[in-house]
Amino acid sequence: MSEADPTQTTLTRDQRAVYPSLKGKRVLITGGGSGIGAGLVEGFVRQGADVTFFDIAKEDSQALVTRLSGAHQPKFEHCDLTDIKTVQAVIARLIEANGAFDVLINNAANDDRHTIEEVTEEYWDNRLNTNLKHLFFCAQAVIPGMKAKGGGVIVNLGSISWHLALSELTLYQTAKAAIEGLTRSFARELGPDNIRSVCIVPGNVKTPRQMMWYTPEGEAEIVAAQCMKGRLVPDDIAAMALFLASDDARLVTGHEFFVDAGWR
Repeated sequence: MSEADPTQTTLTRDQRAVYPSLKGKRVLITGGGSGIGAGLVEGFVRQGADVTFFDIAKEDSQALVTRLSGAHQPKFEHCDLTDIKTVQAVIARLIEANGAFDVLINNAANDDRHTIEEVTEEYWDNRLNTNLKHLFFCAQAVIPGMKAKGGGVIVNLGSISWHLALSELTLYQTAKAAIEGLTRSFARELGPDNIRSVCIVPGNVKTPRQMMWYTPEGEAEIVAAQCMKGRLVPDDIAAMALFLASDDARLVTGHEFFVDAGWR
């Protein structure tokens, strides 16, 4: 028997867990057109959920919708998440048309590299708007409907980067650290309404965007720093999100869940 390649996913998609409680649930995913977001969209579609996703990249998003055509085809909304008024208006329109959302996955982010010296006030505002502000306001828009339905789940995507203090990511890491505080605050404030709030902290996930930053040698260094030597892919993050969004995790709230292969 040949030794398994630890850089590959170990499960085919038809071997992955199915959560009956997710079937038919209304799910909103931000930044769903590519990378981790596309993995999240595909994961929830596979569960039979009613998935809508926001993204600013039309071509990638439309290609994903086409690829996932079928009984539970996702719906794409072209949306600039830094335009809060428009985002909240779109969410209100979607709720009015098809009912409240059961699950919000706050995934969208951008990890552009920068030095401290390069940061202007305008760039600060842009990065915080891109990586933090919309999480709060998307949640604010879906929470009343969740309360009316008797519950819901908010899943925020954090990052291992600030836990490791990686270089040239000061503003991204500032936002991602704040997301963990936001998650806990939501959990306390919304728990009485049966709304759960959790945070997934991914390690270095192999996506086309991430591969822009790494040479083969740099990628090997990341794997070497992990306790486990497999290469994380979007399906690994989706697997955690599906569990946390399901009723199997009915009393799981207020905490962070690392999916990082033990990167230290």
